[in-house]
Amino acid sequence: MFGPSGPNLECIQTDEDPPVKPWTIRDSLDLYHVLDWGSGFFAISDAGDIEVRPKTDDARSIDLLELVENLGRRGVHTPLLIRFNDILDSRVRGLSQCFREAIQEIDYRGTYRGVYPIKVNQQRHVVEELIRFGAPEKLGLEAGSKPELLIALALLDTPGALIICNGYKDRAYVETALLAQRLGRTPIIVVDRFHEIDLILKTSRELGIRPHLGIRARLSSKGAGRWVESTGDRSKFGLSSMEIVAAVDRLAAEDMLDCVELMHFHIGSQITAARAHKDALSEASRIFVGLHEMGAEPSLIDVGGGLGVDYDGSRTNFPSSKNYSMQEYANDVVSFIQEACDAAKIAHPDIVTESGRALTAHHSVLVFDILGVNEILNDSQPGKVTDDDPKVLRDLAEVWSDTTIEDVQESYHNAVLLKEEAATMFSLGYLDLRGKARVEHMFAKCCEKILELLRELPDVPEDLADFEAGLADTYYGNFSVFQSAPDHWAVKQLFPVMPIHRLDEQPTRRGVFADLTCDSDGKIDQFINPREAKSLIELHSWTGAPYYIGVFLVGAYQEILGDLHNLFGDTNAVHVTLDDEGGYTLDHIVRGDAVEDVLAYVQYDRRPLIEKVRQIIESALRNDNISLEESARLLERYEQGLKGYTYLSGQV
Repeated sequence: MFGPSGPNLECIQTDEDPPVKPWTIRDSLDLYHVLDWGSGFFAISDAGDIEVRPKTDDARSIDLLELVENLGRRGVHTPLLIRFNDILDSRVRGLSQCFREAIQEIDYRGTYRGVYPIKVNQQRHVVEELIRFGAPEKLGLEAGSKPELLIALALLDTPGALIICNGYKDRAYVETALLAQRLGRTPIIVVDRFHEIDLILKTSRELGIRPHLGIRARLSSKGAGRWVESTGDRSKFGLSSMEIVAAVDRLAAEDMLDCVELMHFHIGSQITAARAHKDALSEASRIFVGLHEMGAEPSLIDVGGGLGVDYDGSRTNFPSSKNYSMQEYANDVVSFIQEACDAAKIAHPDIVTESGRALTAHHSVLVFDILGVNEILNDSQPGKVTDDDPKVLRDLAEVWSDTTIEDVQESYHNAVLLKEEAATMFSLGYLDLRGKARVEHMFAKCCEKILELLRELPDVPEDLADFEAGLADTYYGNFSVFQSAPDHWAVKQLFPVMPIHRLDEQPTRRGVFADLTCDSDGKIDQFINPREAKSLIELHSWTGAPYYIGVFLVGAYQEILGDLHNLFGDTNAVHVTLDDEGGYTLDHIVRGDAVEDVLAYVQYDRRPLIEKVRQIIESALRNDNISLEESARLLERYEQGLKGYTYLSGQV
């Protein structure tokens, strides 16, 4: 539908029309659904700029446009990733508070002990900030690999914080986890696959260290959302009921059953439906009770990750949303576990969550600038058509002038037929290039008029449902979707995307974004909209002045999943924190990849490259194909290029 996707931007006011209502900040808030997905962290200032409110209980804010411009004056240019450290703090405290309230509400006798899964965002500054902010809550870390375990071992020094050791394990992984106990750490080695028990027992005996063990259960219950097929009975990790029983028997035979301190399960990432959590908690709680009945007495239950993020603000079970709140999630976790334990008369365990996406998604914003626009429809006039012009052009001009709302569908069909006829005439030599160009221009004017009329229809004909998307402008952005928002390309994940300024102006264009890569998939052409994604977004006319676009909620997974398509590397990144004087400080500026950095990733060394080019230049000099001055300038440009940012500078 055309009307509900945004205001009618093309209407022409007459004397009989009511006065046009001025565009307001409220209109932009509604158009881009800022208050729905922003979780209180994002708003629009009176000046029409996005403002960031990193602490939801604090009125202080940061003007995003002002921040971007100030960074540019520092030489830190777009595209850039801005990380708001205080949002991490708010999310850690918010999740812990939800569990505290749930525990107090029903007099649960265990405590909450969160861990952060390093895989969600492994960037050192992010992990360090989470550890710092999480220290009062004893936030631990979850390692899904040997490298992540090494990170956790070095960085996590919070007394009482857990290190949950998941993933595939070899001797070195297990030995490192066991020896970490000697440093005062609390690593819990989770048995993800049955055969890992032999490795853990053998290593434990040789080192003389009794392990802290966890058992991961493979639930029959499935998740909900984009990754639902990776859960259930065929999921990659976890022990079946038969394997759990065999594991308990094996550990009992080795006098190691008391080492089982944790029961773990995980039903996937970005769970969209509360029902999926409830079903999993019901099954997992019974397994936890079953372990106690067999003689194991774990005091921890790890409910894994899956706490979703409402990327589109619709509060539905749409893949980019969730139909439950953080508080409802905490209430369900606590109540299901308590009910099962009370029925079996066993002690309430401490509750562990591995909520990484929910902690990190909101804190990062990608900002890129627009380099140019390809407008399908514009204000140019097609020129006067006379009797001397080709009949196909005259017929198309008649469609343009005579189309009404009553025959809009027929007019569209006729216009398409005439355009195809013109293409055939051109191929056969009956229409010259100038004539073909005039036909295409006239066809565009027909489409413009048809679009205006379609926006007035309450019901758009089915064959014209995608008509507007086909006429969308293409805004060329200085970024790589493969590097900075790979989930949008790979799994059609939606992120909130919108201009970060000019929001006190009415957007009069509709468009999509194309990135810098030489790939037709390098684009953002799906946008948030309640319940159903839309294929274009309302934008302002590009005047050549800086026009900045923000991609929000990209703090989870996007950086580490990014690839080097066309050798566009990591963007500049900055870490921003509110200060006590009402402003902000730049805690860290992490320069993006230079060209020589990404070339090194694919085994090119700058020095041999420079020498190779120098030799080519010398050959050109000997053949008088280049002057000395030109050769010096080319070599200088080449060396500067190797040291420069992989993205464009915007200089003309």
